[in-house]
Amino acid sequence: MTGTEIELPVVDGVLSGVDFGGHGEGVLLVHGSGHNAAAWTDVASHLVGECHPIALDLRGHGQTRLDSTDPEQYWRDIGGVVTALAWDRPVLVGHSTGGYAVTAATACGLVEPAALCIVDGMVLDDRNASIAEHADMRTTEAADRLRSMFRYGWNADHDQMHAYVEQCVRESGGGWLNAGARPGLVEEVTRRSFMRRGHRRVRRPAIEEVVTVTAVEPDAEVFPAVDLYDRLTCPIDLHPTTPARSCCAPFRCPAHQGDLRGGQGRGALRHRGRT
Repeated sequence: MTGTEIELPVVDGVLSGVDFGGHGEGVLLVHGSGHNAAAWTDVASHLVGECHPIALDLRGHGQTRLDSTDPEQYWRDIGGVVTALAWDRPVLVGHSTGGYAVTAATACGLVEPAALCIVDGMVLDDRNASIAEHADMRTTEAADRLRSMFRYGWNADHDQMHAYVEQCVRESGGGWLNAGARPGLVEEVTRRSFMRRGHRRVRRPAIEEVVTVTAVEPDAEVFPAVDLYDRLTCPIDLHPTTPARSCCAPFRCPAHQGDLRGGQGRGALRHRGRT
C-alpha cells in the first residue's frame, strides 16, 4: 500500500506525513523512537475500508526537517496537527514513544480524542524513577550505544545509505529488532529515516534530538510517569507486546518493528474504556 505525502502545519513549520486515504473517522498514527510514518503502512492497509488513517513523522524523524528545542514540542505538535486536519474527536494511535505522545497531548487538553490506542506505550514508573531513566539516556554511554546499534546521526553518502538499507533488509528475518516484519516494510522505514542534506543523507534521529527530548522537567504538569493517567477520561485500548514496565521513555531502543507489520486492523481500535 502507498499513501500520499503531505505536510502538516505546526506552530513553527511543518511536519511530514503520509495520508493513506480511506473514508470515515480520522485516525492519527504516531510512530515510536527511531521509526517514522512508513512504519504504519501495513496497519493502515487494514484501516482504510472504515477509517481515514494519516501517519506523521515526529520532529527529528523521517522527512520532518524540524528538530526539537524542548522536551515537549514533539507531543504538543499533535494538537496542531489535529487542528490543521479539522478532525473532530479522532482516534489517536501511538507506538512506544508515540504512545506517550498521544497520551500526553490528550492529558494536556490539546486534543479531545474519541479514544486512544497505545501499542507498547504505557508508562508505569513514578516520577523519580522516570527522571533517573531519562537522565541515563543523556549519558555518553547511551549516545555511543545508539550510534552503534542504530547509526543515529550518521552522515552517509548515497551508496552507504543504500548498502545499509539492504543490510537491514537481509538481517530482518533473524535480528531481534525486525524479526517477523515484512522485508519491504523494513526497507521503507529504513530508507525514510535518511534525510537528504546536500549530497549526503543523515540518519535520523540525531543524538542531539535524543538529548533534547529526554531533558524532561521534573516538575512539569504533564510528565512521563504513571500519574499521567489520572488526567484522562477517554477510552484507552492497550496493546503491550514487551514485558510490563515503563516502555516509552523517549528514544529507548526501538521496540520490534514486527509489532507493526499489519493484521491489527479495526480490532486495534476497540474502545474498552480506561484500564
